[in-house]
Amino acid sequence: MAEEHYLELSENPVQFEHASSVNNVFFDEANKQVFAVRSGGATGVVVKGPDDKCSVAFRMDDKGEVKCIKFSIGNKILAVQRTLKSVDFINFIPDYPHTEFTQECKTKNANILGFCWTSWNETVFITDQGIEFYQVFPDKRSLKLLKSQSINVNWYQYCPETAVILLSTTVQGNVLQPFAFRNGTMTKMSKFEIELPVVPKPAKLTLSERDIAMATIYGQLYIMYLKHHSRTVNSPGAEVVLYHLSREGACKKSHILKLNTTGKFALNIVDNLVVVHHQSSQTSLIFDIKLKEPDCAVNTHQPVLPAWSIHPYRIPLSGPAAVPTQPPVPCQLYSSSWSVFQPDIIISASEGYLWYLQVKLPPTVHLLQDKGKLMDFLLRRRDCKMVIISVCSQVLDCQEKGSLPVVATVFDKLNQVYKEYLEAEQSYTAAMESGPSRGAAAQKRPVRTQAVIDQSDMYTHVLSSFTERKDVSHKFIIAVLMEYIRSLNQYQITVQHYLYELVIKTLVQNNLFYMLHQFLQYHVLSDSKPLACLLLSLESTYPPAHQLSLDMLKRLSTANDEIVEVLLSKQQVLGALRFIRSVGGHDNVSARKFLDAARQTGDQMLFYTVFRSFQQRNQRLRGNPSFNPGEHCEEHVVHFKQLFGEQALMKPSTV
Repeated sequence: MAEEHYLELSENPVQFEHASSVNNVFFDEANKQVFAVRSGGATGVVVKGPDDKCSVAFRMDDKGEVKCIKFSIGNKILAVQRTLKSVDFINFIPDYPHTEFTQECKTKNANILGFCWTSWNETVFITDQGIEFYQVFPDKRSLKLLKSQSINVNWYQYCPETAVILLSTTVQGNVLQPFAFRNGTMTKMSKFEIELPVVPKPAKLTLSERDIAMATIYGQLYIMYLKHHSRTVNSPGAEVVLYHLSREGACKKSHILKLNTTGKFALNIVDNLVVVHHQSSQTSLIFDIKLKEPDCAVNTHQPVLPAWSIHPYRIPLSGPAAVPTQPPVPCQLYSSSWSVFQPDIIISASEGYLWYLQVKLPPTVHLLQDKGKLMDFLLRRRDCKMVIISVCSQVLDCQEKGSLPVVATVFDKLNQVYKEYLEAEQSYTAAMESGPSRGAAAQKRPVRTQAVIDQSDMYTHVLSSFTERKDVSHKFIIAVLMEYIRSLNQYQITVQHYLYELVIKTLVQNNLFYMLHQFLQYHVLSDSKPLACLLLSLESTYPPAHQLSLDMLKRLSTANDEIVEVLLSKQQVLGALRFIRSVGGHDNVSARKFLDAARQTGDQMLFYTVFRSFQQRNQRLRGNPSFNPGEHCEEHVVHFKQLFGEQALMKPSTV
């Protein structure tokens, strides 16, 4: 089924002149550019890159067969190798001389195996006798040797992302020597040995360049070794061995990926996943080195998903021979003419296409039955948000006995990532408020990835609609809501009031008032002003909600004004007066607010009691029972006189 293809080729590939119409096709991994070179008279070069800015076409003098051709970063300087002894350079910087200039390798009798650009004006020649690190001066049309190192070299590989060159040395080729380049410096890193399979004597294996790849996975540089099975009885199949290469310290064997088959393989890295293509079965396997296998040794990994082919791709016909109604031609996947480059590039020179390999997450949901493992897998992917939300909804569809622990696992995994992000944000905010500390590197604001699913996301996309469902028992709905709140509390994340409101509304809709009372009584639902107001609105449905609300507001201690407003709105004027006295706020409270409320009740004696209470307050505070003009109580004084006569007004006490 098409929907189960979890790998696909990019919809808009880079198109270039295919191999049948040009002499040579080269790929530059640093700039992700394809060079189609056509010789004859003058050499015509068409360069295609990821976008139009990286694409260019030009002609240059035909000085022999092109062995290697690459632009420096930003297409500033072109380097062309035509012989084993030298590399030619051409300026592409505006207003600089366009004439070629040449640099021969310094080591006598050495042959240049290739070269790499490490910056816009720094390049490394790799020879069979070592490496030479140069700075290019385009204005002077010359190069300066910065550093060199003598070492016998069989072959080399370059990782542009980290500017690390790996050299194969010794007769068997399995002792690898890495060099790192940064800001004009060359650093020799620790050499290490690749363990080759044991073979019967006198046979000896040598390490092939085809079986080694370098790539960054989860921000760390790894050397990937495709270890083919030795022809012994107990050998189950090939495996990919990952060596972790750090700038300081020794290179360590860290992961083994079990392929469980034999044959020709190729490696890509997509979204931090190791993708292993198997040519004979025309399928691919994916591995996530952060997923630990419970039944395997520490860092031995089985494929995350069953082997599956890349989604079929059709090449649209173009050119003068194309007929509008003619259907696109199916592309031959896993073709022997495919070339695979790191991290995620597949090139078909015969068809003239460069694709980026992509992971499709929706099919993985059905292929990974273990929801905990599925969440671990999804939370590490780039475009995971809506797929994770769909998994949450899917998990809530299952009401079988025992499904709640699965729901709990999913919530915990989400909230662990959520908490890590919140802590990073708090740390960043604190660092910004305290100002830059001496010697400390500037702290970067944490990036909010799609894996951060917060309470708002869960409320909007999952829980709100879930509580409306009629085909789900209210017990399960409440259990799910409480499970999410439990998980938030476990990770010490402040629960937003709208989640508590969702719980209360669900309880009320199902007449589960006893449960509501218990939740409030035992503080399962945390106190908040919005929650207290919601409880007040439930008074007509559930009368005890009024007192529960007041109790909550009292516990908040910062909600005295709200409590007074609530009591006054319920015409409990004396209750409001007693409350404000109990918290020591009687001296500052607005007399008019209480007199308005007392008058609205129509109870004359209540009005008298409240009026006299504030007169006594005035006498105590100012030595005079009269109201100040600023209190705007004139109409209430007039009303008091009309009801009880002027003689009923308190007289100023004389000392």
